[in-house]
Amino acid sequence: MEAGLREKIEFALDTIRPYLEADGGNVRIVELTEDFVLKIEMMGNCGSCPMSTMTLKAGVEEAIKRAIPEITRVEAVNLTIA
Repeated sequence: MEAGLREKIEFALDTIRPYLEADGGNVRIVELTEDFVLKIEMMGNCGSCPMSTMTLKAGVEEAIKRAIPEITRVEAVNLTIA
């Protein structure tokens, strides 16, 4: 992943991190695929919270796509979507 793109992603994540951290969680970039799917890891309480899927879609994915429209999807590598 190019450095400028990673910086943009981290900046977008920083806009929602305070909310995640307030609940004892965080998020970490795992990889960006060639077809612009961002893979992240939900950390701390976010990794086990029943609301993590909603947080991922409504919070993390929205913030990322708003800042970097070329990203097509955000997936958490450690969440099982029921």
